[in-house]
Amino acid sequence: MPMMPRTEAFLLSSLVLLMSAGCATSPSPFPGNVALRADGTPVAEECPAKALEVMRYLRMSVGDSAWISLDANQMSTRPITLYEGPIESILEEELGTLSSPARLYGRVWTEGAQIVIRYYEAHPLEGDKVPICAVARLGKGQLRKRPESKPGIAILESPSAAVFIVDAFR
Repeated sequence: MPMMPRTEAFLLSSLVLLMSAGCATSPSPFPGNVALRADGTPVAEECPAKALEVMRYLRMSVGDSAWISLDANQMSTRPITLYEGPIESILEEELGTLSSPARLYGRVWTEGAQIVIRYYEAHPLEGDKVPICAVARLGKGQLRKRPESKPGIAILESPSAAVFIVDAFR
């Protein structure tokens, strides 16, 4: 495994110290029950202060983006099938100080014409999971479900998307 650059190693060790201060009692970064709009998509959520702090340490700014494989289990599959609920995605390129193939953990909502994916945690190659706030996006309606998608399931054309850092989920 390649050596981590000194600056990245220092930032990551500082981040681990920062996170370990509240680890024993900190709640899960995943939302317990996100309220839904009439169309079944999630309402706006604030990004937790801890996630905003961690993203600063990881040198992630609002609007920063990178390519991801949407589902770690379907990286080369076309089309892919996503299910309502938890998702594990793989970072395909650097995002702040996170290197590929870091994992991103979040939640998929399949109601509505287009799916919604929000990411609440990142797992760097070296170190523990950390809270983040990010969303999956593709232009031109490419996160739109195929018509044959059934309730709770979204069939998408592409196994890839861009992930964007946000300061709140809108």
